[in-house]
Amino acid sequence: MKRTHIFPACVLAVAASAATIASAHSGVPAAHASRATKVALRHTRLGNILVTASGFTLYEFTRDHANRNSCVKISGCSTTWPALKTSGKPTAGSGVRASLLSTITLPRGVKQVTYAGHALYLYSGDSGPAETYYVGVSAFGGKWYAINSAGHTVK
Repeated sequence: MKRTHIFPACVLAVAASAATIASAHSGVPAAHASRATKVALRHTRLGNILVTASGFTLYEFTRDHANRNSCVKISGCSTTWPALKTSGKPTAGSGVRASLLSTITLPRGVKQVTYAGHALYLYSGDSGPAETYYVGVSAFGGKWYAINSAGHTVK
């Protein structure tokens, strides 16, 4: 006799809701990993800095070397400071130099956006666009800074 298992729709709905809530509470919109990621420029209290298309501040990690992500090797780092990912060639918004945009390959083939050789990260604690409260924070053995359109560190 063949058994058929039927899961109640409410169980599946609860599981889907939990995943959505977890994504929403990460502070980082899921759209950052979509096709061609756009890097934009936005004026903040620190001056003009790189942000995502939805306005979230982009960070560099001082432990990284040119075109390298050191965060992936540190336990918990990638959860707090997720890489800015792309599945296509990153695009430049107004004021951003397309020639400075590139990608590096992370474990499992994931592509991370870089700018002037700096691997770009988001901060999971940012709750809204252009927040700069975490610029200069020390965490995971290094400091996290913003970047300007020339590819220089903004402290």
